[in-house]
Amino acid sequence: MSNLTLTEAIARFDVDVLDHLDRQVTIPTIDRIGRQGDVLIVARSNAKAATMVLPKAGFPAVRGESGGNTHLLLVDGAAFYDPRTPSPTNLDLGVLTIAPGSTGYLAHPEHGYLAIAPGTYVLRRQREQADELRIVAD
Repeated sequence: MSNLTLTEAIARFDVDVLDHLDRQVTIPTIDRIGRQGDVLIVARSNAKAATMVLPKAGFPAVRGESGGNTHLLLVDGAAFYDPRTPSPTNLDLGVLTIAPGSTGYLAHPEHGYLAIAPGTYVLRRQREQADELRIVAD
């Protein structure tokens, strides 16, 4: 499990965050369900991911569009991520498996870092209903 501070994570992964975030805070670790902005991370027990996440480069779980920021998957150890193409009826972004002894991280400039304990998770976008259903924008 992670016990990194935000400063330590920025130094390790070279992914910075906005200045207003407290860099001395210890990054929280999720092992069941968590949320970072418009991305949900939900534990699941079936269908492990198979595509290796490169530790230094990471993988953009959600790419910043129209001025938005990217949610970047990073890993200290081994992790696997199989991306999916979300649709209006299926908001799954992909399946993430963090290997035993490893820690995954979801990094975002506005939200900081969120650590992810070993296990298998589905990453999912949120949607909102205003005049019509639409994907939540960060």
